[in-house]
Order: sequence, then structure tokens, then C-alpha cells
Amino acid sequence: MTTRRRVGGARVRPAGGRQRAARAAANHGRPTLEFTSGTPYDDYVAAQALHALQRPITDIPEERAFLVTTQVMELYFGLIRAEWRLAQRLLDAEDVAGATAVLARSVRYFEALNASWGALGWLTPAQFNSFRDALGEASGFQSAMYRHLEFLLGNKSESLTRPHRRDAKVYRELVDALRAPSLYDTVLALLARRGFDVPPAGDPAEEYVPSPLVEAAWVKIYAERGPGDELWTLAETLTDLSERFSDWRYRHLMAVRRSMGAKPGSGGSSGLTWLERSLRRDVFPELWSARTSM
Repeated sequence: MTTRRRVGGARVRPAGGRQRAARAAANHGRPTLEFTSGTPYDDYVAAQALHALQRPITDIPEERAFLVTTQVMELYFGLIRAEWRLAQRLLDAEDVAGATAVLARSVRYFEALNASWGALGWLTPAQFNSFRDALGEASGFQSAMYRHLEFLLGNKSESLTRPHRRDAKVYRELVDALRAPSLYDTVLALLARRGFDVPPAGDPAEEYVPSPLVEAAWVKIYAERGPGDELWTLAETLTDLSERFSDWRYRHLMAVRRSMGAKPGSGGSSGLTWLERSLRRDVFPELWSARTSM
């Protein structure tokens, strides 16, 4: 049976290799220039819709760069959330290799996310201040999709769902994420099924608390296994992910420090101090503390 997909609201049959070759031959190697409606590219990517989403609220040229970079990050947040949820399903199904491959992909996405901060490296305090007041209380702290990532990493807090109470759908999704097992919870459940002595699962809505038993489990995995073993590879991939996420936090901190110094944050936080506190919170903490015991 031929697979169909939906593009631009219509179900279409994907072109096979022979169809593409016939089209190239008919075009004498040149690209197709005539279409019955919009281009298939725009139907798929929705480029016009994406560009229409840039709606600066000032006439300051620098604001558009700030807005576009922020929107790019939001798209990556959504992509990473989807990947981590997929990894959880694969781990639950005992497909450790498949889950590890998905997590490794997400590490690459963080490389792009971290590079995004460089796009704003030229933003001086004077340039940021030229449009900052027009943003009002808007703050990256209020990103629901970023909050999903923090919850998936085990950094749970019911209070951080409250800014979204006025949006029923977003709030419900965040509360569901708060109460669901984190990615690390799913990993530790896998270790328990594999016979490692780890603590029983607690309330998934509570922030993760490191355990000596979990640290001992990772020490054992590193001591008794090595490259090629699926749990060893999973551990190294999770460490890569933790490192890249910490890089993102650090780049955020430095971007704020460079563009506004230690001024209070737009969303009511202390700004730099709040970010410094977040940076000190380890992701998958026992994977780091275990290295001291190896």
C-alpha cells in the first residue's frame, strides 16, 4: 500500500524515485517553475505563516533580531520535548538503543540552541534598552515549552505552572507534565527493571532528590560495562545531554549579563541572580557525582 501524507490540508501521494527522475528529465535538469497554486515548499514549511509571526512592537531594528532568535528557540524547545517523550516511550518498551539514538539527536539540537545565543552577542545594553521597556513584563521565564523541558529533566515545581492558569490548554498540559514521570524517572525505572538497587519511584510531581543508591548504580554500570553496552552508552548520552543543557543555561546567563548586567528581570525576577541559581542545579545529578567514586 502506498503511504500518503497531508500537505497544505490535502492528502498527497509522495513522489517516488522514478517520478522525480522523469520530472528532472522533462525539465531538462532545471527546477520546476510553474505550479497550479502555491509552491509545494510553502505548503509544507508554511513559510509565509512563519514570517507573518514576526510582529515587532517597536520600530527599533534590533528588536526583530531579538524576536526571531527567541522564536527559533521556541521551535527547538517543542522539537526537543517531542524527542524526549519519544525516548521515554522507547525506554518503557525496553528499546534502549532506540531511545539512546533519539536522545543523541536532541544533543545536536542543543548545539543549535546554544549557537542561537551567539546571534545576539552584538546586543549592547543601549541597544537592548532601546526596546526593552516596550516588552513590559514579557520574559523567557514565562515560556511554557521551556518549562516542559525543565519538568522532563526532573526540575519540578507546581508554582511554575501558575503563570499559565489563564490559558486552559497550556495550563492543563503543564500540570500533566508536572505529574508525569520525568525522563530521568523513566531511566531509573529501566535500571530497576534491570536489577539495579534504586529507590522506589516517589511522587513524580516533586523535584528530584539525588540518591546514593542511584549513584552506586551508575558507578556499577561504568565499572562493569563499557563502550558497546547499551546502559553504558545511555549513561554517556545522558551526560552529553546534561552538559549541553548546562551550556544553554550558561549562554543564557552570559547573554543577559552582556545585554543588561545585573538589572532586575522583566518578569519580576532578580535577573542575573535568578539565572545563577538555576545554573547551579545539576541535571541527572548522580551521573556527575558518580564520577568522583569511579
